[in-house]
Formats: sequence, structure tokens, C-alpha cells
Amino acid sequence: MDETPPHDDTASCDGGPARVAPVPVPADGGPFAECVLCREPTEYPESTRGSTLCPVCEWQEAQRTACSG
Repeated sequence: MDETPPHDDTASCDGGPARVAPVPVPADGGPFAECVLCREPTEYPESTRGSTLCPVCEWQEAQRTACSG
């Protein structure tokens, strides 16, 4: 399995700096779900089903997908 390194805010397809949106508070005010890759808090409530990613890992995954083709 491909191991994801800790967050690297300098990595992007075009060589530009990574940009990450601020993390909002869950609407229900409850605890945040944990990112399945780096275990940082996500922008989703703990009750969210499925694989949750933090904003940084979500952005990096989108970049990997966009650059793969």
C-alpha cells in the first residue's frame, strides 16, 4: 500500500504552493472525525460514514488524481 507522508504544503502538480481552506466547525457541534491517512481532525463530524480525509489530505488526493492522467 502507498504510504502517505506527513503533510507537505509545498507539493503540487505545477510546483506552486499548496493552498488549504480553513476547517469549519461541525454543524452539530460534536467532535470531528479523524483523517484515515494522517489521523488529524477533519471538517466532518465523527458520525460521518466512510473514509474521511482532513482538508490537506483531501487536497493532496485530488492533486494525485488530477496529475495521474
